[in-house]
Amino acid sequence: MQKDFHYYATYCAARIAGYSHAEGMEICYSAQLVDWCSRTFLARVKGPKAAATTQLQLELMEARTDLVGLQDITRIWASFHFLPYDLHAELKKASRRYRNKYRLICKPNGALVKDTVELAKGRGAQAAGIAMHVLADTWAHSGFAGTPSLVINNTGPYFFELLPNPERERPVRFRHSPGAPDDLEKGIYSNSVYQPSENTIMNLGHGRAGHLPDYSFARYKYLPAWGGYEVIVKDNPREYYLAFCQMVYAMAYLRGGAGDFALSTYATETVQPWEKEIREILEKRQLDACADWKALGERIADTPLEDFALEKYEREYLETPPEEKDSTFLGRFFLAAMAQKSMVTNRIFRSGSLLAGFSVDFGEKGFRGIRDYRKLLEFIREERDR
Repeated sequence: MQKDFHYYATYCAARIAGYSHAEGMEICYSAQLVDWCSRTFLARVKGPKAAATTQLQLELMEARTDLVGLQDITRIWASFHFLPYDLHAELKKASRRYRNKYRLICKPNGALVKDTVELAKGRGAQAAGIAMHVLADTWAHSGFAGTPSLVINNTGPYFFELLPNPERERPVRFRHSPGAPDDLEKGIYSNSVYQPSENTIMNLGHGRAGHLPDYSFARYKYLPAWGGYEVIVKDNPREYYLAFCQMVYAMAYLRGGAGDFALSTYATETVQPWEKEIREILEKRQLDACADWKALGERIADTPLEDFALEKYEREYLETPPEEKDSTFLGRFFLAAMAQKSMVTNRIFRSGSLLAGFSVDFGEKGFRGIRDYRKLLEFIREERDR
């Protein structure tokens, strides 16, 4: 998904779920920051490198693709953008290598969605925003995996856009032209360059499908190898609406809802007064829906919304003494990000896969490994003592 959904739509969902304007702004900022908290950003603010939630294109171009490099890539992309659906899925006549990659395929309503939302409860707006980013992306990025893989993530010549009014199919024309905008009228979309290597970063996530999965209006069908070459149909307007309703339900739970977080549960009745406007935004064919979502948010809140500004909390973090940085906005975001990455990496490791590297359950065994995670261990201990 893009800024239109992660920032403005998340704000709308937070307000409908009962959060105040100030709380909603903190949540949606955190949700959008997931797409910007790279090691480049962390170096600029002198934050912990282990808190990286994304990799910039230049960082990816320079990333190693040996075992250690691939594990680093997978820890980031599987934890925050392509949350695995079923880490224990069984496949007949499949090698362990392929099975482990297959288990990283992202889909909504997997067990890790529940773990992600429950991990965020009681940990503030930053953790809530991260959880909403992860949850929303399970819908947009369904069918792709957060690890480089030609077998899992490649798109073949059978790739059709499903167009309404009148209903028809049109072959999608992919090109590698990063500087050129997608041409919605002609159905031309930029994607990553085809490379036959299984582990090239060109085969990470939905790079081979370009931005098509990130557009709320998109409907398309294709034949992924992982699906046995059976047709997979993606209906983004329908699925993005479910994602929005699930975010409202999840944030109501995070705000103080009783019981456990339930999968496949949507706050459709709560959202119903805004359904028509939301569906109209989702169906509108446009590269960027920020203006429409922002306008809706301002009607819901009856107050102006500030645009996303990456540098908003930088000065506070930089000027705060080292021993107090964890209590700043960015400090709390970094802790929440490391907690999410640690949880997902640990689940992947416990499933028998080393695709995300070795992992230790901090809650059970304490600190081992990356120095930055000492902050996380201290945070866990403080929570236990409350």
